[in-house]
Amino acid sequence: MTDDRNGTSMKRRDFLRLLGAAGGTAMVFGAMDAWGLASAQSAEAPPSLDGRADGKRVIILGAGLAGMTSAFELSKLGYETPILEARDFAGGRVQTARRGFTLTEVTGVTQRCTFDHGQHFNHGPWRIPYHHRSTLHYTNLFDVPLHIMVNDNDNAWDYREEEGNPWSGERRRRREFTADMGGYTSQLLAKAVDQGALDQELSEDDRERLVNYLVLYGGLDRDELEYRGVAGRGYDEDPGPGTNPGVPSDPHAFGDLLRNSVINGFRAAEGHTQKNTMFEPVGGMDAIAKGFERAVGGMIHYGQEVVEIQTNDDGVVVTVEDKRSGETREVEADYCICTIPLSVLSQIPANFSTDFAAAIRAPTYATTGKMGLQFGRRFWEEDDHIYGGHTTTNIGTNITYPSYDWQGEKGTVLGYYNFGSTAIEVSAMSPEERIRYALELGKKVHGDVYERAFESGFSVAWHLVPYSLGGWASWSSDARRDHYPRLTEPDGRLFLAGEHLSYMTGWMSGAIESAWLQIEKLHEHAHARGLAGVSRA
Repeated sequence: MTDDRNGTSMKRRDFLRLLGAAGGTAMVFGAMDAWGLASAQSAEAPPSLDGRADGKRVIILGAGLAGMTSAFELSKLGYETPILEARDFAGGRVQTARRGFTLTEVTGVTQRCTFDHGQHFNHGPWRIPYHHRSTLHYTNLFDVPLHIMVNDNDNAWDYREEEGNPWSGERRRRREFTADMGGYTSQLLAKAVDQGALDQELSEDDRERLVNYLVLYGGLDRDELEYRGVAGRGYDEDPGPGTNPGVPSDPHAFGDLLRNSVINGFRAAEGHTQKNTMFEPVGGMDAIAKGFERAVGGMIHYGQEVVEIQTNDDGVVVTVEDKRSGETREVEADYCICTIPLSVLSQIPANFSTDFAAAIRAPTYATTGKMGLQFGRRFWEEDDHIYGGHTTTNIGTNITYPSYDWQGEKGTVLGYYNFGSTAIEVSAMSPEERIRYALELGKKVHGDVYERAFESGFSVAWHLVPYSLGGWASWSSDARRDHYPRLTEPDGRLFLAGEHLSYMTGWMSGAIESAWLQIEKLHEHAHARGLAGVSRA
């Protein structure tokens, strides 16, 4: 872009990159807003498809969100859509632990949730960004009530144990660090702009706009462009009635902040999917699965484990084992939409083409675990004045506080959400050892009350959960380039769908929108062939 007045090249892309490195995405988006730039959003509704398909049969493998979305939309066009599900409930990884819920891992370890009635823990998906409009399309359609999930709370704690950090072993409010880093980086950039260091990057008008933004964003003195602290970082003594104006707190030293690894996590609540406020269904995330189940429940055949898949020129034959009786049978159809996670599908015998089979094996799956802890007193609210959001640490856990039942008697927190090698190590523990691990970590932040108020715990290690074998698909850049495109196209009459067939892996919208994409392709293929339906097996 060129300034018409002086011909100077304004390299906004380069400047935004510099801004992001210094102050995080909040500063970048603030500058973008000032310049009138915008970002794209998610798909909003399923494709509008013409023509009927009466008599055509599509086997759906898996009653997760992708499978139930496929069945719901295709059945409206006249397709017969039996859903084969190995579990005895619908939803796939969209699960909520509440009293009586049972989970058995591949190791044979079984847990039964003993939370009080009214308490729950979303050990699968647990939040919905406001722009995941495909998910919100169905919560609206199926009358699933939502409440706000507080995804970021600067009044929560941060706790670090690291050499050189002045606050190592000491909990501090996150607001102190976010305010001070925003103030100091704004100060540095505002002075650089004011002194003409970026004259070749920005026009005079843009420089003025940016300095004004940095003054407001960082809480700078307008004349000196200095950061001296802001009310948002908190008071040493809060303002009160009468003649008490409060005692403002002093900012931390910039050099001390740079030695605190907390600053490396400030972007988390500002990313595309990590918004400050998000949504949760009232009563638990599985309310979404139950909404779908009400719509397609009569199509779901539970306890049917897929043991073989064969495709041919005329259709698909799936062999399933009834987990109750042990009997096997073959199910035939014109088409198949397979939503089985690739970590599981890769172990099922099938006559897939060579390149398709190689692509199925290309991604890895996230090793990840969660712990729900029920406490008999909401000490985080009563003692620490924390309502929702996350306490962050570098000791193997973050703690997330519930965004419902404010000021209630009891509450259930997310005691840990771990990944990678930490998740593997913790998953090797017994359920009781996992609880002890979570309590010991939490005591470092909240003290002995964390143990005294504890009542019940429930954990999951998704890489050990049958029919999931991982939290979500993880695609390397090479695998995305070399293998992912192949899986978006059918292998004969078989189409894949699921969060793994999207760039929103790990999110419900990824599963839903992948199904939208594939049913459109299937419907187009079916009408191009004009096939008659096969008989029921």
